[in-house]
Amino acid sequence: MKRRASGILLHITSLPSRYGIGDLGPWAYRFADLLAESRQRYWQILPLNPTSIACGNSPYSSSSAFAGNPLLISPDLLLEEALLQQGDLEEVASFPSGRVDYKVVTKHKLRLLNRAYQRYQSRLANDNAFARFCHDNAQWLDDYSLFLALGSHFRGLVWSDWPQELRDREEQALRQWKIQCREEIRKEQFFQYLFFKQWTQLKQYCNGKNILMIGDLPIYVDYNSADVWANAETFKLDDEKRPTVVSGVPPDYFSRTGQLWGNPVYRWDVLKATQYAWWIKRIHHNLQCFDKVRLDHFRGLVGCWEVPAGESTAIHGRWVKAASDDFFASLVEQFPPISILAEDLGVITPDVREVMQRFGLPGMKVLLFAFGEDLTNHPYAPHNYSENCVVYTGTHDTNTARGWFKCEARPEDRRRLFAYIGRQVSEEQAPWELIRLALMSAADTAIIPMQDLLGFGAEARMNLPATAKGNWEWRFTPEQITPALIAELAKITERYGRA
Repeated sequence: MKRRASGILLHITSLPSRYGIGDLGPWAYRFADLLAESRQRYWQILPLNPTSIACGNSPYSSSSAFAGNPLLISPDLLLEEALLQQGDLEEVASFPSGRVDYKVVTKHKLRLLNRAYQRYQSRLANDNAFARFCHDNAQWLDDYSLFLALGSHFRGLVWSDWPQELRDREEQALRQWKIQCREEIRKEQFFQYLFFKQWTQLKQYCNGKNILMIGDLPIYVDYNSADVWANAETFKLDDEKRPTVVSGVPPDYFSRTGQLWGNPVYRWDVLKATQYAWWIKRIHHNLQCFDKVRLDHFRGLVGCWEVPAGESTAIHGRWVKAASDDFFASLVEQFPPISILAEDLGVITPDVREVMQRFGLPGMKVLLFAFGEDLTNHPYAPHNYSENCVVYTGTHDTNTARGWFKCEARPEDRRRLFAYIGRQVSEEQAPWELIRLALMSAADTAIIPMQDLLGFGAEARMNLPATAKGNWEWRFTPEQITPALIAELAKITERYGRA
C-alpha cells in the first residue's frame, strides 16, 4: 500500500440482486465499473467463508476457513452456463428490500443449487476442470466436504459428539464414511467449484480495471468447523476434544463485560513444530483469492485473551503470549508485507506495535474514534498519521458516520469535530466531511464504507458487536447510487491525489 489510493468497503451480501442477497453476478460487475468510474483502487469485503443462521449469519463464524459461501453463487451466471433454466429463476421468493432475510434466502438458494447439481451431475465425471479443482484444493476440500456430509448425517451434532472413531479421525472409519457419503461429498465439492469459478472471474474482471481486492481473514476459527476437527492437535482441547480455554477480548468500547467469542485457542508450540504450516497454507489460500488481506484482530497473534471454557462473560480472562517472532518472520519471508494489513484496533500493547513496526505491517485508523478529549494526541486523529496506515471513517463493527454523529457523539465531540474542520456541519453533511478528512490525510490508503458514501444512518449499520440478531443484513438498492454521487467521489479522490 505504498502509494496514495482509496477504495470502498462493501461486502458481497450488500449488493443488489433479485435473489434476496448480493452475489457474484451482474451487480458485482456493475459495482466494479462504478469503482473504476469513481477513480477508486480498492474494493474491500468481509470474509467469504460459509455462514449459518445458527451463528447469526456472521462471516466471521464459519464451518471452514478455506471454503466459499454457496449463498454468494450467482443464479444468473448459472443460467448462462445452462446449469439453471429460465423457469428455475422465475420461482423467486418474496424478499425484503434493503436487507437480507437469511432464512428465506438460504432455502431459496439451496433449492437452486441443488437443481443445478442434479442437472450437471451426469457430466461431472468427465469435467476436467472440476477434477482439477478438487485435486488442487484437496488439502482442505476433502475434509470440508466430508465434515458437512457427516454433520448432515448426524443431524447437526457438534463433531466432538460424533462416534469416537469419527471424532478422533480413525483412518478406517474415514475411508468407510467417504464411501457411504460419496454423493453428498461430491455435491458440496461441486458447490465450492461453482463458488471459486465465479469468484475468480470477478477478481480477474476487477484486476483488469486496475481494482485490487482486499479480503478479510478472521484470526480464529469456529470450534464446530472442519478446521478444528481435522487439526485438533493445533488447538487447546482436552482429552475429549473439547476446548479448555476460548477466545475473546476484555471489556472495551463495545462491551463492559468484554466479548466472549468462544473460539478455540491455538497451541503455538504445536504450530511452531510444523513451521506454522496450517497458518501459512491459510494465508497462501487467501492471497490466491485476494490481492491483499486484512488480518482481523491482529493483536491476538501477539497476545491472546484466553477465557476459561464455561465462563459466561470475557471478564475473567487473561493475556497469554501467542505467536513468537519467527512466525511473523515466516510470514514476511513468504508474503510481502505490502499484501498484509493488520487490524490493530482495541487494546493495543507495546509488543503489538513493535511487531508491526519491525515487519512493516500497516495498521488501521478509525476517524469515528478520534474526536474524544485527547484529540490532540489521539492516534486516530489525521494529523498524527504516518503514511504506512489505512484510514477508515468507520468499520463494519462501528456505527455509520451519520449514525455516530446523531446517536453516539457527545455535544463536546461534535464541537471538537467542528473546530477540527473549521466549521459547523449538519447531521446530513457529517459523513462527507469525515470522508474528506480521510482522503486528505497522509495515510497511503483510505477506505470508505459504502453506507457513509451514501450518507446513511444507524439503520444501515452492518454489525453491532456483542449482539446476536439483526446483523449482516444491510443492502443498498440500485437507485441509491446516482451519477452525481459517482462524479463527486471521483472529484474528491482526484483532488487529494488518490485517483
